[in-house]
Amino acid sequence: MTVVLDSPHAAGAAFDTLATHYDDLFTFTIIGRAQREIVWNRAASTFLPGDHVLEINCGTGEDAIFLAQRGIRITACDASEQMVRHARARHQLEVPHSPISFQVLPTERIHELPEQHFDGVLSNFSGLNCVEDLHGVSRDLARIVRPGAKLLLCLSTRFCLWEALHYTLKGNFRKAIRRWGGKSLASFERHPFFVYYPTLASLRKSFSPEFRLRSITGIGITTPPSYLEGWISEHTRLLAAMKKVDKLLCDLPFFRSIGDHVLLSMERV
Repeated sequence: MTVVLDSPHAAGAAFDTLATHYDDLFTFTIIGRAQREIVWNRAASTFLPGDHVLEINCGTGEDAIFLAQRGIRITACDASEQMVRHARARHQLEVPHSPISFQVLPTERIHELPEQHFDGVLSNFSGLNCVEDLHGVSRDLARIVRPGAKLLLCLSTRFCLWEALHYTLKGNFRKAIRRWGGKSLASFERHPFFVYYPTLASLRKSFSPEFRLRSITGIGITTPPSYLEGWISEHTRLLAAMKKVDKLLCDLPFFRSIGDHVLLSMERV
C-alpha cells in the first residue's frame, strides 16, 4: 500500500512505532515535565470543573488524565491506534473512574464528531504540526464548540533558537534550519511523514474568523528541546534557572516566538 506522506495515516503509523516508549522518551523526562508545566498552568486557569473538553492529538493520555483529575470531562482523539491503546491502559490503571473517552480519530477527521458543543479544545506538543490544512481544522472545531469556548494549542515554532545553535555547533546545518522553510520530512522507524511549521501570522489567519487570538506564550525559550535530555539531566540547577528565566520571557514579543514551542490561547467568536 502506498502511503501519502501528508495523510493522517502517515503520521499515525509513525507514532504507532513510538507509543510504547513515548512516555520515557518525552512525557516523563525532566525537559518534558518542564515544558508541560507551562501548558498545565494555563490549562488549569482556562478549563473549569464540569467543562467538556475535546483533546486532539492526545498521545498517551497525559494531559487528558491531568484534566480529568480536575473534574473536567474529556473526549480525547489521536491518529495513532497504538497511542490511544496506551492512553486507555493508563486511564484504567491510574484514574479508572475519571470521565475520559478515548478514540482513534485523526485531527483531519474531527468533522465526524457529533455536534456536542464542547466547552474547550486542547492540542498539546506539536500534534497540529502534522496537519497541513489548519483552516480546515478551524472550521471543523467551530462547528462543535460553543460560542466563547477556549482553545489551547501548543505547536512547534518556525524558528527555535536552541535548535539552530545546537545543530550549527555540531556542523549539521540541514537540521539547524529544517524548520525555516515551513515544512520538513520526519521519520520514525522508517515511517516518513511531513511536519509543518507555521508562523504566528499564518496561525492567526488560519483560525480566523472563527476564533480570536487571546494570548501567545513561548515554551522552551531557554529550556532546551527534549533531545538534550541527557545533557540537561547532569545540570539540574541550570534547568531550574532556565525555567525561571522562561517565566520572565514567555509572554514577551520576540522571545515567545523563538522557543521550542508556542502556546496559543484562542476563543470562539
